[in-house]
Amino acid sequence: MKMNTVEKIKLIEKLQLERKNKNKLQFYNSGKIKHLKQIAFHKCPKKNRWVFGGNRTGKTECGAVEVVYMARGNHPYRKIKAATNGWVVSLSSQVQRDVAQSKILNYLNPDWIIDVVMTTGRKDNYANGVIDYILVKNVFNTVSKIGFKSCDQGREKFQGTSLDYVWFDEEPPEDIYNECKMRVLDKYGDIFGTMTPLKGMTFVYDEIYLNKFNDPNIWCEFMQWEDNPYISKQAIESMKNSMSADELKSRQYGEFLDMGGRVYTEFDENVNVIEPFDIPFSWQDKLSIDPGLKNPLSCHWYAVDFDGNVYVVAEHYDKEKDIDFHSKKIHEICERLNWHTAQNGMIEALIDSAANQTTLASKKSVADLFYEHGILVNTNVNKDVFSGIQRVKSYLKNALGKTKLFIFNTCTNMIREIKAYRWGKGDSPVKEDDHCMDELRYYIMSKPENKPPKEDKSIILKEKERLMRLNRMRRSM
Repeated sequence: MKMNTVEKIKLIEKLQLERKNKNKLQFYNSGKIKHLKQIAFHKCPKKNRWVFGGNRTGKTECGAVEVVYMARGNHPYRKIKAATNGWVVSLSSQVQRDVAQSKILNYLNPDWIIDVVMTTGRKDNYANGVIDYILVKNVFNTVSKIGFKSCDQGREKFQGTSLDYVWFDEEPPEDIYNECKMRVLDKYGDIFGTMTPLKGMTFVYDEIYLNKFNDPNIWCEFMQWEDNPYISKQAIESMKNSMSADELKSRQYGEFLDMGGRVYTEFDENVNVIEPFDIPFSWQDKLSIDPGLKNPLSCHWYAVDFDGNVYVVAEHYDKEKDIDFHSKKIHEICERLNWHTAQNGMIEALIDSAANQTTLASKKSVADLFYEHGILVNTNVNKDVFSGIQRVKSYLKNALGKTKLFIFNTCTNMIREIKAYRWGKGDSPVKEDDHCMDELRYYIMSKPENKPPKEDKSIILKEKERLMRLNRMRRSM
């Protein structure tokens, strides 16, 4: 049967996809366009290799491929003589599943997988669960083992095993890093890491980056967006628009930041603080609450305009009061603002997940008590401090100098806290007088990120769509 042009294009695309899916490792950096810094990482013979870079620089990709090279025994730049046993270390089991595990499975041909042992989830659907380890058939017709660990398991889970390699996907705690160094000691194995240095000048800066000049076994490389030949200029500009200047230094250039002094250096009282005005009803969004009984309870009212700019329009801030008092004040302010409610007449708010805990005076949780007072609180908030701070920074002023967060000058406690918010020891802010800062993060983290635009369609896909439109037109005539 003779095929028309559309059918031929479909067949070609199908065959190309099947060929690529069968062995994606074969197509890694194999075309005319190559990621030269990924290749430099794989070629490096040193035992302690690190790549510093941000999202979409290609750093995680090369870490995952290195693991598959080690497990398969067919490393293009190293001589591997036998089966290997290694670990992939992520910050948490969820991050493991969504990032490192997913990347490795992408390059592992299913024919090479002998067995998969799960931590959670079903074995017949292992890609959507959390894997404990994978047994991989290698080129020696023996079996290699790729084990998965998460830092939230604690140091004790990293003891007792001799390994050929450890891959850190993002920066581990120092005690876990030191434990993993002991694991590769017997076999003179490899440690390699791919990370974005968002936490500032931690032990990685001192022990690895600065020490590379003294330790002949250490190698470091900085990857930035422009090093990745597969990312468009349009996508780079879009990502810049969603980040603060500080975050850009880490995510675009992989730079280590000095986490000292004020947290929100982007805050400009002349720009971010504005005179109150009547907020259109359609701009009204949610409240955000950091609960406190003896400590202050901080609650702010947030609005969003049609361009995605956020306005903090009112506040309630008081301490040593009960839920009855706070709820009454919240209702009073809502009435004054003519604030919208949900279909069931409830006021909607975000709140710290600690509100799920019961109080000493009642068997009910704080969330339950607010509900009884007509305030529907959502405790499913993102409490990641570092990500939250970076997102707030990008709203105060992003890398392109644009401001998206405006605070009414009547919100005096939030303005006071944001000016006083300081970095403490290590890589954490001082945990003091930060109630407004916590619920500000909860709210900003609830807003969608500014995603890069979709890449342009391929020539084949464009031609395919054109022919399909022509066929539809012919049929309708």
